Formats: sequence, C-alpha cells, structure tokens
Amino acid sequence: MPRRPPLSYLFAAGLMLALLLWLALGDVQQFQTTAPPAAESREEGPTRVEVRHSEAATFQPRLVTQGQLEADRELELRSRRAGRVAELPVALGATVEEGEVLVRLAADDLQAQLARAEADLTLARAELDGAESLRQRQLMSRPEYLRRQASVSTAAAAVAELRTAQDELTPVAPFDGVFDRRDVDIGDVVQVGETFGRLVDDRRLIASAWIAQGEVAALSPGLPVEVELLDGSQLRGEVTHIARRADPATRTFYVEATLDNPERRRLAGASATLTILLDERSVHRLSPALLVLDDEVQLSVKHLDEQDRVVVSPVNLVQADADAARVAGLPDSARLITLGGGLVEAGERVTAVEADTGDEPAEAR
Repeated sequence: MPRRPPLSYLFAAGLMLALLLWLALGDVQQFQTTAPPAAESREEGPTRVEVRHSEAATFQPRLVTQGQLEADRELELRSRRAGRVAELPVALGATVEEGEVLVRLAADDLQAQLARAEADLTLARAELDGAESLRQRQLMSRPEYLRRQASVSTAAAAVAELRTAQDELTPVAPFDGVFDRRDVDIGDVVQVGETFGRLVDDRRLIASAWIAQGEVAALSPGLPVEVELLDGSQLRGEVTHIARRADPATRTFYVEATLDNPERRRLAGASATLTILLDERSVHRLSPALLVLDDEVQLSVKHLDEQDRVVVSPVNLVQADADAARVAGLPDSARLITLGGGLVEAGERVTAVEADTGDEPAEAR
C-alpha cells in the first residue's frame, strides 16, 4: 500500500504553481492601459565658441629662393681667321673698351694680296671708263661692255674680301669689359673658330633662379629683388625676365633679376639667396591651426557674422611659417573662431565668447 505524501510537500507544490501562473500572466489589464513613464527632456542652447577680433593689415609678401649670379655680358672670343699670334696688346685681366684690339695675327702675304687686288680693281675701272666711251660711239658691243662691268665687280669683291680678312687679323672687343681669360701665347697658331680668350662685363650682374609653378603667378617684371651674398652683404635690383614655359623635367620657371655691381666685385658664378618683394596685400594674421578645408576642399577660415552665425570663407594663403599664417579673402574686420570651430557648421547660430586678449598667444596676435 503506497504512502501518502506529507502535507508540507503538498503545500510547497501548490505555492510553486501559483507563483508560475503569476509570472506568466501578470497584471494584463495594467500592462495594456498604463504607458511607461516619459523620459525627462531638456532643451540644449547654442554651442559656445571662443572668438577673437581681427583687423586686416597691409603686408608685403616675400618669395625667398636660392640662385646664382652671372655677369651681365660674357663672351668666349673666337678667331674668325687662321693665323699665327704675332702680338698680345692687352694684358690678362685688363679692362678694355669697345673696339680695342685684343690680339694681332701675323699678316704674312695678305698685304701683298690686297695690294695686287686693289691694282686689279684700278685697272678694271679704267677699262670700264674706256669701254663707256666706245659704247657711246657704237664701237663696242653690249656683251663686251657687260664683261668689263663684271670685271670691275669681281675685282671690287676681291678687295673687300681681303680687307675683311685683314681686319680679322686684329680682333677687337665687342663691348667694354675685362679681358678675363687668355688662351694663346705669342707664336701659337689658331684656327678658324678656335677660342683665344674671354671677355666679361660685370658692371651689372644677372641673378637667376628657378621658381615653383605654384609661386610664379605672383611674379611680374619690375618687382624689387634683394640678393644676399655668402658674406652677408646685399645687392639690390629688379626682376627682368620670367620664362613663359616651365622646364619639363622640374616643372619650374626660369627667372632673372638684374643687379648693379658698382664696385665691380668678383661675384660672377657665385651662389646667392634671392628675396623677391611681391605686391602688397591686405591680409589677416592668424594661427595656422585656424585653417580648415571646406566642402570643396578649399582652404578656408571660420568666423562669425553680425548675427553670431558661422561663416566659412575661402581664403588665399599669402605666406605662412611655423608661427603664423597670413591669408587674404576675409572681410577687413572679422571675428575669428579660435576655439570650438570643429563643433559648428556654416550657418549655425552660436554663443560667442570673447577670447582673453590680455593673454593672447603669439600665433594669434
């Protein structure tokens, strides 16, 4: 005969069943009619940004580059006639004037050839005069008369050629300068086209440099140039030439500036630092950290209008260094967002807080 379970077990089982039914069903009526408590909402105010007042100022940007100095005029002197060096009337390093003889070549038999050619010309002209008289009296045919004219022309050409050759025996300086190099000595034989020296005119110098394609647009002939030499001294001049086409290998433009060299210092061939003074611009000086890129990936600056709304203005970077950037394109008077600019967008209304100008950082001044 099976045993009946104790009453305590029955009571526990019933309590467990009632608990399960309450968990499963719950208070259905209250669940359907009671809404969950609404979350508390609070209205946020405009974003706070720090601003600084900035006034545009006149600024003269400078373009600094490395270059080289050359003489204004420099010429390799070449012989236009073969011959033996007979005389060197100019000393090496001497200052010469235009037209001064630099070298004399031996004439050899050239003088005798010229004398004979001049005699032939005199004879040809006399025969032509006689032919002219006969021609007027119908005693000479036209072909014979033309032959006499041709003889005069041939003799005159021979004289002119020999006189030119005689002049080429004594090459002269084509301009004022310094006989900077001599390649021959007395007794040497030079050939046509062979160099016998170099003439340099360094009263003025040419400073040349290569400018990046992104910077050449700001250049124009006539801009002032300051040239600093290795010893720290300076020369002044102006831009005289800007290439119309970039070098295909480097994409840079060749630029020349002309400088006065009144002391005739030996500077041709030396390197130097060129500082080109560009046209003055109206710019704002600000921290490089304030520069941003707008939606069109153009360099811009965030500032506020009169209604404290954010304005993003494209700017042109005139000059920049580690401490400050100078930009053009902003209004003459602007309130620059110096703190919190990354949290606001164009057109957004903000709460502006003036920056502490008494402790203004160097890059923002």
